[in-house]
Amino acid sequence: MMRSFKRIALLCGVGVLLSPMAWAENWQVAKEEEGIKISLSEVPGSKYKAYRGVTLIKAPLAKVQALQEDVAGACAWVHECKSQKLLKHEGDQSWTYTQFNTPWPVTPRDSVLHITTVKDADGSLTRNLKEEPTYIPEEKGFVRVAKVEGFWKLVPKGDSTEVTYQVHTEPGGSVPAIGPVQAHRNKKGCPRAAFLRSAR
Repeated sequence: MMRSFKRIALLCGVGVLLSPMAWAENWQVAKEEEGIKISLSEVPGSKYKAYRGVTLIKAPLAKVQALQEDVAGACAWVHECKSQKLLKHEGDQSWTYTQFNTPWPVTPRDSVLHITTVKDADGSLTRNLKEEPTYIPEEKGFVRVAKVEGFWKLVPKGDSTEVTYQVHTEPGGSVPAIGPVQAHRNKKGCPRAAFLRSAR
């Protein structure tokens, strides 16, 4: 399953961290390969695009969910993850802190995500993602990601799980204009989207 999380990273580039849901609907398929569909959409008022990745993972939903909820272990499939930890867990909500390495000349980023899990009557599960940049003090040497809005949606399909990851990110600080463009072309790997690929 981990192999599929990493595989999708090679398809979409580092754009999820440095590019982006002001919710965009004009989705254009950017890449479709090995059962993984990557789509991008313009977001009004943002220079970064929203991203959507969809794939079918040959594993039951519970197993996919468990892999996602292993916060520390997730660094294995989050591209350029330097460290990641759980800050707080309360019912269906959790807060995580992640530090990312970034390619020169971009200053390393860190992120505080508020994750809310919603279980639907049909057995599907949605993990809503929202950046809370002021939840903890900023760390020296890192630029706090300014905004993340997105979700993971897991839908059971027999003995498999359809996984959708959709997100829009404002990386905060200064990011060279060429960075996000190159990111979508160079196949270096997407942060969280790596999950989709290594899970298959």
